[in-house]
Amino acid sequence: MNELPRTRLAAYTICIEDGRLLLVRIAPGYPAAGIWTLPGGGVAFGEDPADAARRELGEESGLEGRIDDLAFVNSITGDANAELSRDAWHGVRIVYLATVTGGTLRDEVEESTDRAEWATLPGLDGRPVTELVRVTLEWLGTTSSQTR
Repeated sequence: MNELPRTRLAAYTICIEDGRLLLVRIAPGYPAAGIWTLPGGGVAFGEDPADAARRELGEESGLEGRIDDLAFVNSITGDANAELSRDAWHGVRIVYLATVTGGTLRDEVEESTDRAEWATLPGLDGRPVTELVRVTLEWLGTTSSQTR
């Protein structure tokens, strides 16, 4: 372990169509595997967060999108875990409202997510979801009881 906490900047999209929210499932081998989250991920050094959100949307779902507005920014922290060789961390998450403009829905292969699907609001068809999705549902003014 490195002993120094690290900060990770990530960007995500909220895509809603016909009362459904686009979600991606975290792949086996990653923390929270099998749990559903928003399309998104790490912002590369020098990358504009909105560009990162669009890039991640395409990588994880096959869909192209237009960033419409900033939804919210929040953060989360985690403690160091020697068993997992993980340092303390701080995640800063920029979440955008986006509109799907093209592409074809498909699953990501051999990456951090393994499935992309539309889930019906407000209950998201009973899927277990990440804390980020719970925050998003609260921001949207709805709730889901299946949160992690």
